[in-house]
Amino acid sequence: MRAAAALLLAAALGCAPRMATGPIPLANRPDWKPLRHFLDSAVAAGAAPGIVVAVSWPGHRYVYGTGRLGVGIRTRPNNRTVYDLASLTKVVGLTTAVMWAVEEGRLDLDAPASRYLPAFQGPGTDSVTIRLLLAHASGLPAWRPLYLLAYSRPAVLAVADSTPLDTLPGARFTYSDIGAILLTQAVESVYGERIDSLLARRLFTPLGMRSTAYNPPVAWLPRVAPTEFDSLRNRMIRGQVHDENAWRMDGVSGHAGIFSTGDDLLTFGEWWVAHASDSVVHAFTVPQHLPPGSPRALGWEVPTADNTGSGYLSAGSVGHTGFTGTSIWMDPARQVVIVVLANRVHPTRANERFAGVRRGVGDRVLLALDPGLQGPAAAAR
Repeated sequence: MRAAAALLLAAALGCAPRMATGPIPLANRPDWKPLRHFLDSAVAAGAAPGIVVAVSWPGHRYVYGTGRLGVGIRTRPNNRTVYDLASLTKVVGLTTAVMWAVEEGRLDLDAPASRYLPAFQGPGTDSVTIRLLLAHASGLPAWRPLYLLAYSRPAVLAVADSTPLDTLPGARFTYSDIGAILLTQAVESVYGERIDSLLARRLFTPLGMRSTAYNPPVAWLPRVAPTEFDSLRNRMIRGQVHDENAWRMDGVSGHAGIFSTGDDLLTFGEWWVAHASDSVVHAFTVPQHLPPGSPRALGWEVPTADNTGSGYLSAGSVGHTGFTGTSIWMDPARQVVIVVLANRVHPTRANERFAGVRRGVGDRVLLALDPGLQGPAAAAR
């Protein structure tokens, strides 16, 4: 019965179910010295005040933190340091919730978004589907300063709903926070609850992600990494979402707002890898080619020549980045999870020295773990 249901779901999602296979054999005792040297050098060069890298592979975890939490805070970051995930919220939170809703028949990927958001009206909006929103091909603009146009969560959502398209749906890839805000409303509509309580109830609590939350409690503050001085809020932001639009939404949105740690993100990644062969999970990792050449699956990025994860990622890997200096990449063929957490926007986002850190981490992690990448084969790549 369960197998038949999986086949029906796979057909509806437009893909075949994946059969589980054994992972690629990995090193028993990886040499992490090149990774540690790379991270120490990046912090010394000013890429970020501190960086945490967390790695999971079958039966093992490794976490390394270097630097400090922030200016005037000498605490060294570690596996329990809480970071503002920024756009990792889109995949850890929002995409996961959309995946549940699709699996449960609450959302139809190819239905117009207006079916779930009656307020989303205007020229061309009838052609904007849930799938196009997930693939960032909806025709919506990348961003609007909603925080300057509205001053409460309901008002921000109303302004997002009234945002006109700036291109034809499906014609162009435009990474869109506005699209993620619309998806947030669709999820909240079909579940009848706000996304923070939904994720706490169905993801964070069941998985034991005890240091993951929207609007982290004050008790966590000593281990929260600060982000940026915000002239609008007139203070250094610490323990409150960095993203201004999410801030106007009471800190709760699908595009930004989740805070978490290296340990908890490894837990999420391990859960995801364990289910990577499930029909619905696999469906969300398939490149959508909307439009052709787009580097997107449903919500997730997929490996490309210049991806932020590593040049050595296996086919079927997925990941995402966050503006504050975060990323997660998952390689199901190797059963590897790679998490990078940093506050590269502290004390200011005017920091160009973080570019290349995430990919540099991923390359060094996979070279340490996979003996098949070492020697002449690695040099040839």
